[in-house]
Amino acid sequence: MNITTILFYLIAACILGAGILAVTSTKIFRAAIWLLFSLVSVAALYFWMQVEFIAAIQIVVYVGGIVVLIIFSIFLTQQSGKEMPKPTATKTISSLAAALFGFLFTCNLIKHYSFESALEKPFDSSIHTIGIQMLSTQEHGYILPFEVISMLLLAAMIGCIVIAMKKESTQ
Repeated sequence: MNITTILFYLIAACILGAGILAVTSTKIFRAAIWLLFSLVSVAALYFWMQVEFIAAIQIVVYVGGIVVLIIFSIFLTQQSGKEMPKPTATKTISSLAAALFGFLFTCNLIKHYSFESALEKPFDSSIHTIGIQMLSTQEHGYILPFEVISMLLLAAMIGCIVIAMKKESTQ
């Protein structure tokens, strides 16, 4: 086992550990911080794969945008110190069923498809190629998901503003 393999397993353990702690934490602020660590670990995985541009986007968009938005929302609603309610048995069972389904679906994809061709031919990760694909409306373009995500972020910001607004007390 070489250092590259050890580094991969270390990064993967950080991603999974922080993700599990984010989901199982009873304090909402701690859950947001564990989510932050999980997303930074995903960026580290991108750096490990030598896709620096995607790693930088991961840090800027998710760590710098989404997590900061979540933390500000928590502080603005003054709910940072409160514990979240325990999930009901129905929610726990349905969550475990969804996780098991996702795991089995992923195992099925890995079993049926060969990923050997990706190792033989490295992908083109230049910024120019990524930019063309992200803004293209052609076959391998990603303009529609890019626009959907921007609308989702807009809706999240509007939701944070609505939550943060204090209602006027009527006397």
